[in-house]
Amino acid sequence: MPKTDAPQQKDRSFETPVKVWDLPTRLFHWLLVVSVSTCVASAEIGGNLMTTHMFSGYLVLTLLIFRLVWGFVGGHHARFAAFVRGPAAVLQYASGLIQKKSPRYLGHNPLGAWSVVAMLAALLVQASTGLFASDDILTEGPLYPLVSNAASGVLTRIHHINAGIILGLVAVHIAAILFYLIVKRENLLKPMVTGVKRWRGEAPPCGGSAWAGALIAGLSGAAVYWLVS
Repeated sequence: MPKTDAPQQKDRSFETPVKVWDLPTRLFHWLLVVSVSTCVASAEIGGNLMTTHMFSGYLVLTLLIFRLVWGFVGGHHARFAAFVRGPAAVLQYASGLIQKKSPRYLGHNPLGAWSVVAMLAALLVQASTGLFASDDILTEGPLYPLVSNAASGVLTRIHHINAGIILGLVAVHIAAILFYLIVKRENLLKPMVTGVKRWRGEAPPCGGSAWAGALIAGLSGAAVYWLVS
């Protein structure tokens, strides 16, 4: 990890605004919030809204493909190599968090990084199984005809069970945001809106071309359209 990206202790003197989240990463985050919320609400209501559920699921899959690619070519803090750390770093950070001595990170902290990975993995499972799922009434995923009824049944059950896991991860995510806001006095939402975080000392360039993000998003959408068509 670059020296300029090292964690800081709580001393926040001489802090200046630093660009941390590029525009494509921020748009991904909030579009994912909207699309996942739409998926949950439409599934709960059912009926005619299952069409909305399917299309919002396609959007989730598009966003996930984009994020996986962006995790290798995007802005500095959006790259997996910049924030995914090993078990030792996670345990050290978690123990310091309990003791209220945890350092600040400009991007994702070690614990938050793995929560991001868990959320992406769970959503990928959800979007993928939904392509083969069926409610045995009116709604079938676009790839349902490619598998047997038994296989579709298994994937549909995984889809239902995994929905609960996703809701649990969302609850943990919201609880973490509130914990950092109330206990650690650190607002994690504002930088994801503005892209800017106050930081003491030097920081690596944010990077993350908006044009490159738009191109990757377009290709991701085209791939999903081809898949479901």
